[in-house]
Amino acid sequence: MTTSVPRKTTTAFFVQAVLSFAISLFAACVAIVYLPVGIWIRAFLALALLYVVTSAFTLAKCIRDYQESSEVVSRVDQARLDKLLTEHDPFKVHSTG
Repeated sequence: MTTSVPRKTTTAFFVQAVLSFAISLFAACVAIVYLPVGIWIRAFLALALLYVVTSAFTLAKCIRDYQESSEVVSRVDQARLDKLLTEHDPFKVHSTG
């Protein structure tokens, strides 16, 4: 039996995060394009921005993977505890003999 994990974020929060990212990336790109410097400095800044964006996505994925793995472990531990508690009978008398 598989159960889906309920989402913790709303659609509005997701849209806000995507829009915020898109606007900030667009603003940084426009700033690099209109910066009064040579093409090599612009290229360097654009490459640095690309590196920051890809690193941010990688970091977010690593954090998400770590969080998901800890949720699975805690679910397995909870299932084991539930099984032990349902099988335990405090009124059972153990015979010695």
